[in-house]
Amino acid sequence: MTKRTYTITELAKEFDVTNRAIRFYEDQGMLSPKREGQKRIYSPKDRVRLKLILRGKRIGFTLAESRALIDMYNPDSQSDNEKQLYHFLDIIDEKEALLEQQLQDIEVMKIELKDARVRCLTALEAFQPNQDTK
Repeated sequence: MTKRTYTITELAKEFDVTNRAIRFYEDQGMLSPKREGQKRIYSPKDRVRLKLILRGKRIGFTLAESRALIDMYNPDSQSDNEKQLYHFLDIIDEKEALLEQQLQDIEVMKIELKDARVRCLTALEAFQPNQDTK
């Protein structure tokens, strides 16, 4: 029984990314397709790695963070996989803390923008002729 393989076009279509993006991940050493001449042949392992890379990207992981997590996976070692999960949780905690800080920063900026608007409108009123002097 042969394992299913994938072309770059099939993976690009499945994950809605460009061939160029897939080649980039390959250049970064995160995917390792076999070659038949110029044709790339991706394994199920490559497909899963691409899926994890894209999932990490969607939730704000850097490529280095995704690489570290993916490289930690070892189907033969429960302790390595436990380390991987703890590392994953650490990154999640960092990302959540960063997002919370960004939300607070956005709220402060909104308040400052509202204050600036009020000051501008007040200053503009000073330029309007006084309607009471008629």
